[in-house]
Amino acid sequence: MSQQKSKNNLINWELVAANPNNKNWNWKDLFCFWGINIQSIIGFSLIASLYTIYSLNTFVVFFGTILGSFLVYIFSNLIGKPSQKYGLPFVTMLRSSLGYRGAKYFGLLRGLVGIFMFGIQTYFLSKAFSYLIRILFFTIDNSILDHDVFLIFLLGLNIIDWSAFIISIFLQMYLFSVGINYNKKLINISAITVYIGMIFFLFVVLLNDVKSTSQAFIDILNFQNFLIPGSIIPLITVAGTIFAYFSIIIVSFGDFSRYVKDNKELNNGNLSLILNLIIFSLFSVFIAVGSDVFLNQKFEEIDRIFTNPTDIVGKFDNLKITTIVLMFIIIASASTNLVANFIPTQYSLINFAPDILSLKKASYVIAASGFFVGILWPTLLSQIGVLSLIDTFSSFFGPISGVMAVNYFILNNSKLEIKGIHAINNESPYHFSGGWHIKAIYSLFIGFIFSSSTIWNPNLMFLQSYAWIIGAIASSLTFYLLAKK
Repeated sequence: MSQQKSKNNLINWELVAANPNNKNWNWKDLFCFWGINIQSIIGFSLIASLYTIYSLNTFVVFFGTILGSFLVYIFSNLIGKPSQKYGLPFVTMLRSSLGYRGAKYFGLLRGLVGIFMFGIQTYFLSKAFSYLIRILFFTIDNSILDHDVFLIFLLGLNIIDWSAFIISIFLQMYLFSVGINYNKKLINISAITVYIGMIFFLFVVLLNDVKSTSQAFIDILNFQNFLIPGSIIPLITVAGTIFAYFSIIIVSFGDFSRYVKDNKELNNGNLSLILNLIIFSLFSVFIAVGSDVFLNQKFEEIDRIFTNPTDIVGKFDNLKITTIVLMFIIIASASTNLVANFIPTQYSLINFAPDILSLKKASYVIAASGFFVGILWPTLLSQIGVLSLIDTFSSFFGPISGVMAVNYFILNNSKLEIKGIHAINNESPYHFSGGWHIKAIYSLFIGFIFSSSTIWNPNLMFLQSYAWIIGAIASSLTFYLLAKK
């Protein structure tokens, strides 16, 4: 009995091949998946800021965005195809490359990054909830907020902020821990809803002053400096920025591609990323520029354009519009948190302790850990360089992806032994050296040195947007050369 248990203690129902009934994702589902990965406050601010930085040069930002999304498409296919074929999540596939112990600990890095980002994004999500609570109190009786109880602060938050944060934590934990079929519905509904919200917001700013707003839109829809030498480097920089935005998602994309019905749907669905970025980038810049006109800003002063949707909403003197837009912001932020942070972290934690954790138990760990991260973010964590720590952890993601791609496509000829990937005995082809694939681990650290150097070496920081790709290339070449010996 004990022998049987020792052979199979890597098995967890969440980590085995996906149920065939659940392999029903098509390109439309992936369109929604990629949509909500960028439909966030951060995504909006990123796109709008890029147009501002490059003085609304449509060519640089628009085509740089397309180039960046094409890079995401290539690497997402590389990582996503093995999981689509065998129905296995990222951390389970990782066992075939690093060994079951290597996958256990290096897979946990994805979970740690996910917990930190979940907590931080939950904090910003709670700010939208706190706005809504204040609007509710103001609508009932505008004198309520003058009470002394609202002037008591703990860790920089008053009672409204604390209430909003607790609501955000528990609401996400409740919605996200149900299972993949429910999550799929949340993803699809959220993506469509947010696009409807952006259309609504766009019409609000457009109809305020159709002539002035339309002229502002026409002014940015130009291709000034088209293909002149001076535009090439900024274009490459924008492409790298877009790729960096999605880089954390790519390494664990298998957590979602495992549910795609076939390879054709995967390819078509990943192509929809490019369409999503075109749609979202145009909406973002139109809303930013249109809001500038709406709020009677001086359009010619580019740096005065609002790039944060929350800041834009805060300037609107209309409670109904503010409330509606805040609801869309909440939906967008929560759904992004689901696919970028919550689900990948669930799998990483379960893989670390498969005989202990279930989907719900992993959700409790994420919620509890994210609670402390989010609460401590404004007063402590944001001040001590936590984002640099997260970037350092993330420096392993490119190298991990490079090793996985070489191992699966080249060394194993796109084949995997399902039975052996769940076993820890010596007969498993993925046992390696006591559960560690030493050559793969060595290659990871070589790739990590290259990728992390772009973060910590001031002379190489101009390459930081391409740290993921640099690390992937370095680790894959190293691993291939070592494995062939």
